[in-house]
Amino acid sequence: MTTPCIICVAITGSVPTKAANPAVPITIEEQVESTQASFEAGASIAHCHVRDDEGLPTSDPERFGRLMEGIQKHCPGMIVQLSTGGRSGAGSARGGMLPLRPDMASLAVGSNNFPTRVYDNPPDLVDWLAAEMRTYEVVPEIEAFDLSHIHQAVMMHKDGRLPAPLYVQFVMGVKNATPVDRDIFDYYVKTMERIAPDAQWCAAGIGQHQITVNEWAIAAGGHTRTGLEDNVRLNKTTLAPSNAALVARTVALCEKYERPVATWAQAREILSLRKVA
Repeated sequence: MTTPCIICVAITGSVPTKAANPAVPITIEEQVESTQASFEAGASIAHCHVRDDEGLPTSDPERFGRLMEGIQKHCPGMIVQLSTGGRSGAGSARGGMLPLRPDMASLAVGSNNFPTRVYDNPPDLVDWLAAEMRTYEVVPEIEAFDLSHIHQAVMMHKDGRLPAPLYVQFVMGVKNATPVDRDIFDYYVKTMERIAPDAQWCAAGIGQHQITVNEWAIAAGGHTRTGLEDNVRLNKTTLAPSNAALVARTVALCEKYERPVATWAQAREILSLRKVA
């Protein structure tokens, strides 16, 4: 296949800690350094959360701003994707960083169960976040934890609430949500081809399943996500050494399936993102 594969690196998330793995970057400085190494290894998108001084998730726009500034300085051209996920805040606080005008932001368009709680994404909040993204020209990455989220994203795209091209990520392996199942994955791909043939899609696997979903996505012609947010361990016993090592592993899978790895410029073109100097 000749279609370049976009690799997204989720550098820290809101759950993994240094107690779980010392390689997890917590401070802004650590995150910038880890992102730069991942960028040099082949990642073209950085999926970003920020932590407070205690290492806990926060939606503080000032911290997001410092992280964006550091990534843009040390990783010129890399796509910055900020998280509007629910672990870092509630209600409109989840979109408080959107006026920073990142290239992209994650957007969950429906609710689902997480390991110990409900990931609550009510329609009015989803519509508000989508509207803020349109206002600030931020391209949403739809995080689909369920088949219904794919259908909802396509409907929102058709009625103008989500811009073109639609970009949907299948999230597989979260406990109590979509499992890592090949038949489900194949059906998701077929669903995208059937109801959104012009859209782009990617896939992310959680925990020990990360490499499995990476391989499925690359082999099927999609894009994929890796990083310590999703996978603190390479397997049940071995700690992942770094975000860059996980990116390098994903690059090796691209080579296995003869997929070129998308440069930041190619990724921006594929996703119709604004150009950078």
